Amino acid sequence: MPMRLLVIWLINAVALLALPYLMHSVYIENFLTALLVAVVLGFVNAILRPILLLLTLPVTVLTLGLFVFIINGLLFWLVANIVPGFHVAGFWSAVFAAIIYSVISWALSTLILKS
Repeated sequence: MPMRLLVIWLINAVALLALPYLMHSVYIENFLTALLVAVVLGFVNAILRPILLLLTLPVTVLTLGLFVFIINGLLFWLVANIVPGFHVAGFWSAVFAAIIYSVISWALSTLILKS
């Protein structure tokens, strides 16, 4: 279990490091910054995301679930404003970066963690 958590943490950090190559509006200083961003993003998603999803449930239902992308972008942008060495140019860049980050993280997790 702890080894799997470590591997997932590294996968998320690698996914974050891939973002600046795909989007010029995202900047990550180095690998240590990516590790820190992965941890902070994990905590924010574990603590704030469920609360925001519950509070915005009517809007999410009204938009057929598309508002979840906005929430993910806001949380990604929040982490970019908290962690030094990690910068996202704006809100819409954060929304698209969160989508790309999720896809990369999912793909790497599927390839590496087959069980």
